[in-house]
Amino acid sequence: MKAILVDIRISSEKFLMLYQGVAETVYTRSLDGRSVQFPARILKPFLLRDGINGRFKIMFDDQGKYQGIEKLS
Repeated sequence: MKAILVDIRISSEKFLMLYQGVAETVYTRSLDGRSVQFPARILKPFLLRDGINGRFKIMFDDQGKYQGIEKLS
């Protein structure tokens, strides 16, 4: 299984836009510089009062299909 590491910092106000469906996709850069986009819904389990903050490992198969996400720090 392949994985990509990303640092994510989204305020609770910005995530509310994602949660309400105003925006559905998160765009960011991986730690190795690649552009990454993924559905915002995969971050919902990590939402706290102050938003989403941390380093995450996003796992996907050889075809690029999402397999899971794990918070590292």
